[in-house]
Amino acid sequence: KTHHDDELDHEHDDFDSFVVELPAIADPEELSRRVSKAAEAANVLRLKGFAHVEGKPMRLLVQAVGPRVTHHYDRPWNPGEEKATRLVVIGLKGLDRTAVETILAA
Repeated sequence: KTHHDDELDHEHDDFDSFVVELPAIADPEELSRRVSKAAEAANVLRLKGFAHVEGKPMRLLVQAVGPRVTHHYDRPWNPGEEKATRLVVIGLKGLDRTAVETILAA
């Protein structure tokens, strides 16, 4: 009798993840287009993070599953909190970080 791994037991070694830091953005819709493009072009499976939108007192929550991207303002930036754009990118092992960063920063 052979042993088969339970399909729900995912090996984390099968995935790569990294954080992309970007400057403040001007247009949430444009950021969404870039996230969707990165998913399609570089095989990003999941993305989640926050963006600093120029002139806005609230942080923008950004989430993506494949090319499907959602975003909304979730709360005001806290006093003393660094207003930054940080996106966690997850993909299969071998994900092309340089390609993803280039698309997101375009």
